[in-house]
Amino acid sequence: MFNVCSVFAGELFKLNQTDTCQLNFAEKLPEEMSIKIFSELDIESLCNASLTCKLWHYLIEDSDPLWRDHCLTVRAVCQREIEADLRDGLSWKVTLVRNYKIGFVKKDWLSGRYSNICSAEELRNRRMCPLDVETWGEILEAELER
Repeated sequence: MFNVCSVFAGELFKLNQTDTCQLNFAEKLPEEMSIKIFSELDIESLCNASLTCKLWHYLIEDSDPLWRDHCLTVRAVCQREIEADLRDGLSWKVTLVRNYKIGFVKKDWLSGRYSNICSAEELRNRRMCPLDVETWGEILEAELER
């Protein structure tokens, strides 16, 4: 019986289940180089990679720079929220997790995606999350400018 043990350079290496995973690049490369490889992943892939093995989990979870770049993309929409979280001493990862969904919802509202909603029923199947008073103020201002 075979299973997929590692993905390296776009090729799948299949190993016997009784073998140890000897093709784990993170074991062979310096930590900085492994983190550079992980930095090329999108958020979902990074989260999935952290579930692959204990070493990958350790490298990904404990590397603030990996999460910082993704957090800065969300910051374009949620600057106030992210700056408050960082002032409170939260890590880049926690800050990203707290603001990721809010960023998408806020961006949709600010772009006018929901400008022509006539009832709450029309929002039922849409991606939503709680927003604070300041965010609703921003959304109202954007709607009034349209």
